[in-house]
Amino acid sequence: MSSTRLFVLGTLAKGRPMHGHQIRRMAQLDRTELWTDIKPGSLYGVLHRMEAEGIITAVRSEQEGNRPERTVYAITDEGRTELRFLREKVLRDTKLRPDPIDLALQNAQDMSAEELRAILEDRRAAVAGQLESWRHLQSAAAPHIAGLERIIIRHTETRLRAELDWHDELLERLPEVLEEMAELARSAAESTG
Repeated sequence: MSSTRLFVLGTLAKGRPMHGHQIRRMAQLDRTELWTDIKPGSLYGVLHRMEAEGIITAVRSEQEGNRPERTVYAITDEGRTELRFLREKVLRDTKLRPDPIDLALQNAQDMSAEELRAILEDRRAAVAGQLESWRHLQSAAAPHIAGLERIIIRHTETRLRAELDWHDELLERLPEVLEEMAELARSAAESTG
């Protein structure tokens, strides 16, 4: 599911027809890029695909001064149906996406304990930095946020804290886990040899 697609449809459904730059500006004003994977550079490609699918339509072109001509888009009835479908799908989706670190850890048997610990400590520091940055942003933005924004921001903070807790547990248990893995490897070698 494309977050950009959901954002574009939601933005056009809430307001008037807009051109790509206005939609991109709405993402900045709503601070949407802070808690989604929306890439501003992909917006125009998504707009063209959505127009080809008939869920948005070009209603006019406009040009201001020496700026390039801009296509203004509006949501269609099919687009409103698509918005309802995407929104409900996302709201109901509780699937936890796999994190590639789990697979990397499962295949870290050839790394030294020191090398693995150093990488994990760097990761932990990066997560702690993200959490601190997020808290600072939250504090600075507090006077300007309202309604669901507070809960949305809290969601990201909670996820970062959980990630930090997991790193702490992993680093604490790393020696025993590595020893257990080594023992399993020795047992496997003895049974095949």
